[in-house]
Amino acid sequence: MKPHLPLCASAAVLLCACVSTNAALIDPTVHLARTCPSAIKLYTTPDKVGRPYREVALLNAKGESNWSNEEDMIESMRDKAAEVGANGIILSRIDEPSALTKVIGQVAKTGSQRKGNALAIYIPADSANTAGVCATVASKK
Repeated sequence: MKPHLPLCASAAVLLCACVSTNAALIDPTVHLARTCPSAIKLYTTPDKVGRPYREVALLNAKGESNWSNEEDMIESMRDKAAEVGANGIILSRIDEPSALTKVIGQVAKTGSQRKGNALAIYIPADSANTAGVCATVASKK
């Protein structure tokens, strides 16, 4: 049975949620319909949105640097943005731990975390596109 242990351990790591994201709603009295992560557009700066938008939530993501990357951070933020009804996110930053922090985390067996922040937004002009993308994704399941 020992040969199967590494395979099982690897499978457990692959199934874990290596990045978690929380959302702080800007206006908790506003409730938007849930969207889907596939419809969430990523913007690197507010001026790239190019259309009026409503700020929905502040997103804060964190993940173990050895088990996650920037793509995982953005995917987790998209998931949370969809949950709160957004159809876009404006990425603020993703902070990587320094090489020294990673080494210390390895030696001390405490790990090190990468952290990311974004603003979940709702763009009314994109609502039809968002609905179409989500309908297409749902029909493929």
